[in-house]
Amino acid sequence: MNFGFWICDSRFVGKSKIRNLKSKIVIISFIVAASENNVIGKDNKLPWCLPTDMRYFKNVTWGMPVIMGRKSYESLGKALKGRTNIVVTRNKDWKVEDAQAVQTIDQAVTLASQTDTKEIFIIGGAEIFRSALPSADRIYLTLVHGNFDGDAFFPGMEPGEWKLASNRDCVADDKNPYALSFQVWERKLLILL
Repeated sequence: MNFGFWICDSRFVGKSKIRNLKSKIVIISFIVAASENNVIGKDNKLPWCLPTDMRYFKNVTWGMPVIMGRKSYESLGKALKGRTNIVVTRNKDWKVEDAQAVQTIDQAVTLASQTDTKEIFIIGGAEIFRSALPSADRIYLTLVHGNFDGDAFFPGMEPGEWKLASNRDCVADDKNPYALSFQVWERKLLILL
């Protein structure tokens, strides 16, 4: 008798460039700064200015493909340097010179998986996070300690589906007016026998 099990830890398997290798596992990660009341934005802008978080975001995503919604791209005003920028938009005619436009998150993940990387970053906004959450493997969450007014919110994570892999607390200082915690959450593995 043959016994086996499947470990379901990635929701996306793309085609490999290697001829005899049928698939390549790609980690789909979110990177987001959210307040204690899950606010991530107001009027298409961040409701805080935290240089420590901006530096963290740049260091974690540098050299990786980033996927964002059109509104997030427009709030940035341009593509992020040092990264493959992919923008999800329903408008088939929307184009920019410094990013690739696609119509669905699945198309974005497929395009990003064709780069030579093992991790893809979804960077927002709220609608993209909500739609892609079932596919996420990891969440880099900057938890901004405080409650803010906003109109864009990070979707809640089901506690039974996620485990905290790391946490680093930072106190407020002259340049960062709010305390924050850099957290990495990993989706719990589902083992099927």
